[in-house]
Amino acid sequence: MNLKNKKILITGATGGIGNSLVEKFNGYESTILATGTNEEKLNNLKKKYPKIYIEKFKLDEHDKIENFIDSASKKLDGLDVLVNNAGITLDNLSIRLTDENWKKVLDINLSSTFLMCKHAIKKMLKKKYGKIVNITSIVGHTGNLGQANYAASKAGIVAFSKSLAIEYAKKNININCVSPGFIQTDMTDKINEEFKKNLISKIPSGNLGTGEDVSNCVAFLASDMANYINGETIHVNGGMYMA
Repeated sequence: MNLKNKKILITGATGGIGNSLVEKFNGYESTILATGTNEEKLNNLKKKYPKIYIEKFKLDEHDKIENFIDSASKKLDGLDVLVNNAGITLDNLSIRLTDENWKKVLDINLSSTFLMCKHAIKKMLKKKYGKIVNITSIVGHTGNLGQANYAASKAGIVAFSKSLAIEYAKKNININCVSPGFIQTDMTDKINEEFKKNLISKIPSGNLGTGEDVSNCVAFLASDMANYINGETIHVNGGMYMA
């Protein structure tokens, strides 16, 4: 895993999966810029991993994403790997889903991810090297009750990642997705125990995944061990969905 000193930008770094991503790449001695919307959690990450860079970012400020990528590239002294992990949920049944909440989830989860990729690729083209890993979700493939907006945004990430992969494969830039199932995080810890038990019964492995399960897969795709993998989605879900 040749990730030592690789310049890596991780969005959504303050959540459960994000924390695991930072820990994984820090263990490989990568040069990391962790970004998120919660300044306190970012500062806590910095205390835990003093060598990383941190930067607060508002994902809905689309017009500033190009400037953000420029700033990140300067801090890292280049950009080898982009991991798009940031996203939100605003759940409701479709007929009760407001136009605003549909648009906000699509803008932050899908449009912002596209723009991060777009401007990161411009940096990667200069050295004809780059790895992009976009975090999607099992519900982008299966759909889910009350999550039409979230499912659409995650399915969209898969489709545009394939298109980007085709466009830049000859430039030695790989774009892939990792699609987690239900992962043990602070969010799943709050789920009603009866509901959680029912959920786990539908997972062939019989357990929730961990952040490390996801970060192991991301690290592989970010390394040169995955040079001939492009435009793919790797599912990390204990067998709950088999593509």
